[in-house]
Amino acid sequence: MNQNPPACSVQNLTRIFGSADQPVVAVDDVTVAIGKGSFTAVMGPSGSGKSTLMHCMAGLDRPTRGEVFIGNENIARLPEKAVTRVRRDSVGFVFQSFNLLPTLTAEQNILLPLELAGRRVDRAVFNELTTSLGLTDRLRHRPSQLSGGQQQRVAVARAMMSDPEVVFADEPTGALDQRTGTALLEYLQRRSRQHGQTIIMVTHDPKAAAYADRVLMLLDGRIVNDVDDPTADEVFALLNAVAL
Repeated sequence: MNQNPPACSVQNLTRIFGSADQPVVAVDDVTVAIGKGSFTAVMGPSGSGKSTLMHCMAGLDRPTRGEVFIGNENIARLPEKAVTRVRRDSVGFVFQSFNLLPTLTAEQNILLPLELAGRRVDRAVFNELTTSLGLTDRLRHRPSQLSGGQQQRVAVARAMMSDPEVVFADEPTGALDQRTGTALLEYLQRRSRQHGQTIIMVTHDPKAAAYADRVLMLLDGRIVNDVDDPTADEVFALLNAVAL
């Protein structure tokens, strides 16, 4: 029997916003485990709790109740300084708005997490990553000199560069045209299947979700469907069902 822990998991996770007399339950008693090397899409209507769930899993937000594990480490019970260390060492995050530093070149943005952590740059890894993402001729450009797709690929490279336990991607294709978005999804799929990288992606797009190995569908803060090897048509039908 395989005793290896999942890449990340949550147990009885609840996140409540608002006041005690007017609480808003964004995530409601969710328990789920994400296997190492898997590519998981998290979906649901607006307000279903998908982004809040991902932010809690990534250590960007604290749960009101419940446990959050990155590997064996329960970050819900750690002080903030220790959570910051886990995020730095074990988590990569791809934001929809890219969040690149405008005064740094693409290369400097990609290497920034390693610099902040005081870690040595593995040039072989850097070269493989930037070549795979088609960035080799854009490394000296600043974000303002890059297209939206190029900026997103720099953000992906930055998230991958430190070889984190888990990469979280928040609507990574939301600001991209179809061709660029498809290329990025194909890259994330290869990264999971060929390199064993664990990826968790929030998306509203059934076609994007179909690149994943698994789809978690949320409604009112709870997981209402958990589907392996989804097709775009299956995801579209599930999304329609919860949106009714």
